[in-house]
Parts: sequence; structure tokens; C-alpha cells
Amino acid sequence: MSELIKRKVSYYYHPDVGNYHYGNQHPMKPHRMKMADSIIRSYGMMDELEDMTVVDDLIEEIDLTKFHADDYIDFLKGITPENVAKYSDQLLRFNIGEDCPIFDGLYDFCQMYTHGSVIGGTWLNQGKSDIAINWCGGLHHAKKHEASGFCYINDCVLAILEMLKYHQRVLYIDIDVHHGDGVEEAFYTTDRVMTLSLHKFGEYFPGTGAIEDVGYETGKYYAVNCPLSDGMDDDHFEYVFRPIVDEIFSNFRPEAVLLQCGADSLSGDRLGCFNLSARGHGACVEYIKGKNVPILVTGGGGYTLRNVPRVWAYETSVCLGVDIPNEFPEHCEYREYFAPEYKLHMSTSNMENLNSRSELDEKIAQIKENLKNVSARGVDLSSYHNGHQKVPDHLDYDESKLRDKIEEKKQDENTDTKT
Repeated sequence: MSELIKRKVSYYYHPDVGNYHYGNQHPMKPHRMKMADSIIRSYGMMDELEDMTVVDDLIEEIDLTKFHADDYIDFLKGITPENVAKYSDQLLRFNIGEDCPIFDGLYDFCQMYTHGSVIGGTWLNQGKSDIAINWCGGLHHAKKHEASGFCYINDCVLAILEMLKYHQRVLYIDIDVHHGDGVEEAFYTTDRVMTLSLHKFGEYFPGTGAIEDVGYETGKYYAVNCPLSDGMDDDHFEYVFRPIVDEIFSNFRPEAVLLQCGADSLSGDRLGCFNLSARGHGACVEYIKGKNVPILVTGGGGYTLRNVPRVWAYETSVCLGVDIPNEFPEHCEYREYFAPEYKLHMSTSNMENLNSRSELDEKIAQIKENLKNVSARGVDLSSYHNGHQKVPDHLDYDESKLRDKIEEKKQDENTDTKT
């Protein structure tokens, strides 16, 4: 996997993000991010990655209300497992329950994973990265006013808002087995963001994402849904993915992409019903990478702990354009977890693929017909810009200014200590 032009690839990981816990019986395990990070480091990929250094003051500065409702954010800030009774009248209102429980450090967790996506978008805007990776993010179900599907803050939406400062048109692609409903809903009426979701459809969470759902008003035809059936394998996924993406790039001409790589579309996922391999999943990353536009790559779903960190580690190598061995390095912290094979790539199952080529051809044809109505509208971004360095306060978030404030604070503390 060689490249003539070396891409600048940046990577976000917060060392605390894998320590949060939804609950013993809950399928969402943030520990999967810690495992993925460990595997990435064991293969030596950090030597090739630009580390998007974590500064906790920066994390706290992000204004989540640029998408989410003020009262919802205030609720997340205030509630804890100890005081949940105090908020009992608001739990139903904000969709808190079995899927989206209250756990220790919930708000801090939300800030951490969201920061990775927003800072990734900022690095793309400033040309510091060609590809930015945040496996902690991709929580695509969260809505403006409520939690949904294990997601509390929609980092994808906030990152896209960041990317829109410097890119006229942004494409969101979702290869999670579940429909990317929260992101689609957020941009349902705009023609500056196109959403593409390829997902299981029919008596399956969240129940949205029919092929007829195409957007509304100015955003009509800028929402693209490709509903699929159980058993989707590598060949059939590539068969439907590539022509739709090509048509979107031809008509919409996106200037940047957010690619949500939910790993629950892999074979053997605890909650999924597709049959993709890591290579088949990663082929989507490779294909979008070949379009030569800035890309923010995020995680998402994925509930079989043996699979999720492996595919995200592999896709990190795809972003870098490096080949890594299938055998786990001897010094990998989690090597024994993958016994007895000790392999990066997992096998798929013999489950029946209920997606026929003829049915996929019909869906491709219908989507292409809809995309004939799409155009690449130009936008005057001069009001957002001041040269190539400064990021405007569109999200009340300016990395350079905040770093200056942190440095001033440290100097003041040193002065106080000396006196």
C-alpha cells in the first residue's frame, strides 16, 4: 500500500476516555477505544501520526450549545448517579434510560470524545492535516434536545459545523450498521451538507433511513439513504458504495468529508447483522481517501470487543498508507485477548446475504436519479476567514487564543509561587 504523495495524518486520543463505564450489562464499552489505541501504538504507527495533543482546558472550552439545546446541556452538566432523583422529572424528556444511562463522569466523557472531532475539523481547516482520526467519536444518534442510541452529544454535527467555516460543501458518510439519523436530522434542510448512510433497515433501530427520505426544502435530495438487509458482505457493500459515492462527488463536489466508521457493521457484532470483514470495512476508507479531499475519520458503533479495536487499528494503517502484519506484535498489551489466533484480521461467517444484486441495482438507480437534482452551490466564506491562520468564533472556540490564555495562567502561577 504505497503512496506517491505522503498524507499528513493526525490522531486524537484522550488517555482517560477508555475508563468510563456505561454499566456492566450495557453493550457500549468505551474501553474499546483504549484497546484500539494500544494496538495502534504497538504497531509503531504513532511514529507516522501527528498527535493532536490533548489540553483539558481546550476540551472545556468547546461550546456544545452551538448544536444542542441549552437546557439539555445544563442537564448533562448537572446530573450524576448520586443526584439522579433530583432530575427525575427530566429523565424522560431527555431520553435518559436503559440505552442512555447516567454514569460517573458522563459530561466529561462527552466533552472528551467531542473535542477529538472538533479539533480534527480545525486541523483540517488550517491545513495541518489531510486526514484527522478520532476513534473516540462518531456518536451519530444524539439529537439537539435529547440523547439517543448510546449517544449524548453529536460530535459529528459539531465537527461538520467547524468544517463548514472553510469548506463550502461537506459530505457526511456513515457505514455504521445503524442509520445516521442524528446527523441527517441536523442538516436535513441545507444544501451545504450532504449525508449518506448505508445501513440495515426494517424493524431495526432507529427505524429511520428509508430510501425515500431525501431531505426537505433547500436540503431536498441532499440526504441520501441506502437501506440494506441482513448479511451484507464485502463484495456487495463495495458494489453499492462506490457508484453512489462517485455520483455524489460528481454532482455535489464535496470539499471535505466526515467518514463515520461504525464497527457494528462487521461480521459477528453483538448488535449488528452485517457480515463485513475488516478489509471490506477498510475498503471504504481507502476509497474515500482516494478522492483527495480533507477527511475526518471517526469511530461509532461496535459492540464485540474482539473486533472493534482491530478494525480501527487496521483503518489507521489505511489512512497512513502503510502495511502492517496480520500477526499482533509480541509486546501488544492486549495480545492475549486475541488468543489463540493473535491476528489482526478476523474471519467472516457463513450467514446468508439477503441483499441481491438486482435489488441493489434498483437502489443505486433510484439514488442516482435523485442525485440529478443536486448541484454544488458556491458559498462566500470570506466572512468566516481572516487569512489562513485564524479560526473565527463560529463555535466560540479558538485554539490559538485559548493556548495563549493557558500560557498566561501558568506564568501568573509561577509568579505567585515566586512571590
